[in-house]
Amino acid sequence: MEKLFKLEIVTPDKRFFDQEVSMIVVNTKMGKIGVMRNHAPMVFAVTPGIIKIRKNNQDKKAFVSEGFMEVNNNVVTLMVDAAEWPEEIDINRALRAKQRAEERLKRKLAEKEYINSKAALLRAIERINITKKSI
Repeated sequence: MEKLFKLEIVTPDKRFFDQEVSMIVVNTKMGKIGVMRNHAPMVFAVTPGIIKIRKNNQDKKAFVSEGFMEVNNNVVTLMVDAAEWPEEIDINRALRAKQRAEERLKRKLAEKEYINSKAALLRAIERINITKKSI
C-alpha cells in the first residue's frame, strides 16, 4: 500500500492541484528536492521547472514557476506564480518568450533587468522542455 501525503499547488489564479500523492520532486534554490510521506517540516524557495508527481506508481509532470513550498505534517503546499500541465502550454508563445529573453540578454542591461531576463529565459526553456518530454 502506498504511503500518501497531501499535495496542494496553488497559484494566484487557481488551486492547480489538490490530491494525495506518494512522492514529488521539485526544483528549489538548493537543487532538486524529493518529498515523501513523513518528510521533516521545511520551507523551500521553488525555482521554475518541472515538478514530478507520483501516485499509483505513475508519474505526472507539470511546469511550476517560482514560489515557495511548505512541508508540514504530511501536507505539502506549493505557492507558485504559475502552474501548467504540458498540454496547457502554448509552445509558440514559449518559443517567442525564449527569443525575447535571449535578445534582451545580448544587450547591456542593468543588474535587475539582467536578473529578470535570465528568469524569463529559464521559465521559457522549462516550458519548452516539458512539452517535448510529454510527446
